[in-house]
Amino acid sequence: MMASHPQPNQQRRLNFQTVFGLNNHFKRKNMKLQLGKRNELEVIKEVDFGVYLDGGEIGEILLPKRYVPEGTKIGDILDVFLYLDSEERLVATTETPLTQVGEFAYLEVNWVNEAGAFLNWGLMKDLFCPFREQKMRMQQGKSYIVYTYIDALTYRIVASAKVDKFLSKEIPPYKVGDSVDILIQQKTDLGFKAIVEGKYSGLIYQSELFQNIHTGDRLQAYVKNVRPDGKIDLVLQQHGRRHVRSFSDQLYEYIMQHDGFCPYHDKSPAEDIYEVFQVSKKTFKQAVGDLYKKHKIELLSDGLKATTDNEE
Repeated sequence: MMASHPQPNQQRRLNFQTVFGLNNHFKRKNMKLQLGKRNELEVIKEVDFGVYLDGGEIGEILLPKRYVPEGTKIGDILDVFLYLDSEERLVATTETPLTQVGEFAYLEVNWVNEAGAFLNWGLMKDLFCPFREQKMRMQQGKSYIVYTYIDALTYRIVASAKVDKFLSKEIPPYKVGDSVDILIQQKTDLGFKAIVEGKYSGLIYQSELFQNIHTGDRLQAYVKNVRPDGKIDLVLQQHGRRHVRSFSDQLYEYIMQHDGFCPYHDKSPAEDIYEVFQVSKKTFKQAVGDLYKKHKIELLSDGLKATTDNEE
């Protein structure tokens, strides 16, 4: 019985697994190729249709001419993103995709076929999301929160809308009041789920919201509580006296810039206060109290007025 040999595509995948799996040879060379991420690679050959980059054991990697920076020469080190083209060849681009392997993003569906959806991630070749990785059937023109990863069987870069399974189950290393970057994941009955620092699960309760937010928004938030299950309760405004003092200064500056008068007061709608100052009504009232105690303002029926002693 004759021994079977890997087909070309299979052989490429074996090579990818060897190289991207960090074998000992690449450790010694201190060279690590990262599929679906940015890499710094050396230009080793120039051709009419682009340049070739040093891919070590994987071989030469093409950077098409359209992506080659002007003045590039052999020996230059270029910052490139590595992915597979439609024929599963490893190629490079100097373009920056909207997401990389290991990241969450809010992406729009360009088209759908019988296998799944194809998402716009900023490159010529769309990012594939198979039906098995969709929470509901994706529709062309709509956007979804997805996680980008490398499929273990095909070694292709793919997306999954079942993002919860990619969130860390570890206890987050945050304390109350810490500032974190979040990606709004989806609206729920309790409020909005959020992905915290690209790794943890968080929630902003509806009762803590004083602004309109939407799925896909990237915002700064503050840790209100880390629960025993590792999930994080979030607020969009910093709590505590430090925040009140900071806004007190902002409010007083606003008053002085408007001829010593502010038409907002403790009876003003919370929505109006947030639209102008981007703070909750509670924070606004605390700052008003702070300025009043310092004799910097007078409380009028129709607003706030700077005291004569503080007018410039």
